[in-house]
Order: sequence, then structure tokens, then C-alpha cells
Amino acid sequence: MSQLVTLDWITIGLYFLFIFIVAYWATHRDTSTRKTSAGYFLAGRNVGWFVIGASLFASNIGSEHLVGLAGTGAASGVAVGQFEIWASLILLMLGWVFVPFYLRSGVYTMPEFLERRYSSAARWYLSIISIIGYVLTKISVTIAAGGIVFETLMGIDFWTGALIIVLATGIYTVLGGLRAVLYTDLIQMFILIGGAIIVTITGLAKLGGWGNLYEIVGSDYFNMWKSLSDPDFPWTGILFGVPILGVWYWCTDQFIVQRVLSANNIDNARRGTIFGGYLKLLPVFIFVIPGVIAYALAQSGQLTLDQPDQALPVLIGVLMPVGLRGLIIAGLLAALMSSLSSVFNSCSTLITWDIYKKIRPETSDKHLVTVGQIATAILVGFGLLWIPFMKLISGQLYQYLQSVQAYIAPPIAAVFLIGLFWTRVNSHGAIAALISGFILGMVRLVAEINKDLLSGWLFSYANINFLHFAILLFLICSGVLIGVSLVTKQAPITKLVGLTYSTKEKPTTAPLNSHWFRKDFIFSILLVVCVGLIWIYFSG
Repeated sequence: MSQLVTLDWITIGLYFLFIFIVAYWATHRDTSTRKTSAGYFLAGRNVGWFVIGASLFASNIGSEHLVGLAGTGAASGVAVGQFEIWASLILLMLGWVFVPFYLRSGVYTMPEFLERRYSSAARWYLSIISIIGYVLTKISVTIAAGGIVFETLMGIDFWTGALIIVLATGIYTVLGGLRAVLYTDLIQMFILIGGAIIVTITGLAKLGGWGNLYEIVGSDYFNMWKSLSDPDFPWTGILFGVPILGVWYWCTDQFIVQRVLSANNIDNARRGTIFGGYLKLLPVFIFVIPGVIAYALAQSGQLTLDQPDQALPVLIGVLMPVGLRGLIIAGLLAALMSSLSSVFNSCSTLITWDIYKKIRPETSDKHLVTVGQIATAILVGFGLLWIPFMKLISGQLYQYLQSVQAYIAPPIAAVFLIGLFWTRVNSHGAIAALISGFILGMVRLVAEINKDLLSGWLFSYANINFLHFAILLFLICSGVLIGVSLVTKQAPITKLVGLTYSTKEKPTTAPLNSHWFRKDFIFSILLVVCVGLIWIYFSG
């Protein structure tokens, strides 16, 4: 394994210095980010589309991509890229379907929107379950990925590297809030894409081109549509399960939606999601394919790959020259920090607006920010404690994240999606669906951890493919939501004004820029076409 030399360390140091300068500038260009909790958590609601789209991409590009996506690509091919391709389509849904309701309602968080649509109990549920989900997935997985990068590429102990990631990230996140996160995300987007392209091209050159890569790994590695019996990515799970996870993550999760809530108007929010959709086409080529390249190089004896999750770090360590290697490693670490800073900020927002402020509404803005910072630090501790248990669920980082999401996503997706289109579903149905979904999901989580000790129907329940389980759980929760709502009293229509499609308020003015509105529609159609072409090419 190549070791970093002095020039690499200098490059890494200069890059992080630049990131902190950008964070400092972003923090001080608008004093509202420091004076009020609204400014701190939503960047003053005056962010443009380009920054929103870049942040959607960079915040999402965390450990599951840098370590897990490439690792799963090395283990089983491009099928894992389906999560990224579907994300492009789901981002269009966020921009065109969900964003108008979120921004016109003026909410700060997703639980707050759920309270307006249903009840205070629904808000409490989503707040608590979101925080728990961040600990089980985003925080712990990102910290673990940082440790892997430090250990593999820098020779630094795993836990030391994980702690460095946490402390470095906390500095500018705590001080700058969402505005610092957004603008550092913008810089990291360029570094990430540029660095990943360099790694991909260098790896292909090492193999002798795309044709040789295909010949070494075989056609199955280049097929996104696996058979129904595939243990990881059956085509039924991809076609019906992935969109369920996508609606929850991209359209209802505070971690993502907080970016569009910071937009200065609906047009910029929608445009940001379209831009983010185009960026989400890239990970297949710049993260999954490098994993396949690493596998091919290992097969041809040009590198040693002990574990799939080490695919991208090993590739960088072997192929990248002095200096450039340091810059790319800095980009990897910065991407991890970007994802972690975003989840820290989202946790702070949920704790501040949906828990502490609801209990003590008279609390000052300054005190609310402090409470969020302290609570987030505690959550980081839980994230660190959860890391050793991750491999009991899945040996590959990306599949772990997606499988845990499959247990908490379906009931939330059902409540948001059906609630937006049908006024008849009410708070009783929502709570019943959310609680039943949580119980079934947690039983599945415990069963999967202890699968080797089970037999009979419990083993079958634990052994269902996680994407198929997501479909099943979504259907059950939808049935509970509808069934309980139909046998209980409907909420007054006046309470739902502006919160569903049949009760939405007609806009008093045309879109801010009708020419841009038409352009947004055209670019959305082109994005759908691009997705179709990628599906056709990688159809085996």
C-alpha cells in the first residue's frame, strides 16, 4: 500500500485550510446566521438554485459512496448504481410535487409539516425516529468510513481517524450553521467530481480501456437488472422497493429537504432539485465503476484487495501520483465531513424546533442553538458506539445503510405520499401506520442480527431481501393508514388547506420567471431520457 509523502500531507493541509476559509466567509457574509436560530438552521432562507443542487449532491455523497458504493461495485458490479439512478427521478418528484407544499407552508422541519397535516403525535414520532435513524445510519456509517479512509490510506488507527473526522467537522458546523455547510458543499462538489474522474480515467488506462474492463469482469458485472432470485438486488426490489426508500430519503428526510427549505423561492428550490438530479447520474460512473476497476485490477494481479469496502481507498493509494493523491484524499475526507456536517445540522434543527422549542416555546434563539449543539454531541457518541454492530447486519457498508433504511422508510413514505394526495386519511390512521411500521421494522432488525439462531417463519421473516421487505412494509402501512382513517372521523377540510392537492391554495401570481419554468420542465424531461438511456446501456 502506498504511503503519503510530505507533499501529499501539505496538499491535504492546504485543502482543509481553504475549506475553513470558505466556511468562515460563509458564516460572516450574513450575520443572521449567528443571531437567530432560523438563520443558523435554514441559512436565512435566501439560497440560490446552484448552491442548493451542489449541496444536495455533496451532502449525499458521504461514506456510502466513497467507501460502500465502490465496495459493493467491486463485490457485485453496477447493480448497486440503481439507487443513484432512481435518486435522479425522485429528486424531480421532490421539486415538482413536494417543494410547493413545503415552502408555501413556511415550515422549518419535516415533522412540523407532518403535525400540520396530521397531529402533534405524528410530529413527535417523526422527530424521534429521524434522530434514531441518523444514529443508526448516517452518523455512525460516516464516522466508520472516515476511520477506514484514515486507516487504509494514511496508516492512522481506525478509531483515531474516526475521532479526527468528528472533531474537525464539528468546528465549522457548530460555528457556521447551514450556511457554512452549504458553501463548503459547493467547493467539495467540484473537488469530488474532478478527483473521482481522475481516478476513473487512470484506472481505465491501467487496464487498457473500457473494453478490457468489460472482458475481465464479464457481462454480469455490467448488468443493472438482476434476476428475481438475486440475493442483493432482484429486479422487483429495484423497480418497486428502491422508489419507496427514495421517496422517504429525498422527499421527506430533514437531512435532504433542509437544503430546499433554505431556498429564497419555489423556483430556485425546484431548479436546485433538477440540477441535483443531473449530478446524481454521475456516481454510477465515478464511484461504482472505480469499484469494478479495482476488482478487475485485483483479478489481473495488479493490486491486492482484501475487502470490497477498501476498493476506492486502495485504488487511490496505488494509482495516484504524489501530490495529486493528497488532494484526492483530502476530497474524500472533505466529502465525509460534508455529509457529517449536514447530519449534525439536521439533528440540531430537529432537536431545536421539534423537541426543545415545543416543550419550552419561550426559550431564546441563542439558548436553542446551544441546546442543539450539546444534543448533537451526545448523538455522535451513540453513533460511535453503534459502529461495531454494523457488520452483523451486512458486510458491505452501502447495503447496511440501505437495509436499515428499509426498516424505517416505508411507513414514513406512506404517510407523506398518501397524505399529500388524499384528504380522507387522518391523524388516527397516520399514527397507527407509523407505530405498526416501526414495530414490524424493529422486529425485522433484531431478527436479522440474530438470524443464525432462528428457524421457521422467523428465519423466513429475517431472510426476506431488504428491498422486498420495503415493498411489503409499505403496502402494510398504507393499508393500515387507509383502513384506520376510514373507520375514524375525517379531519375538517379547513385544517388541511394548503396541505393536500385537492385543498391547495391557488397561486396569486405566475411563477417568478415563466421562461425558466418552461426550461425547468424541458430539463426535467431530458433528465428522464438520460435515466432511460443508462438503464438500456446497463441492461446486460
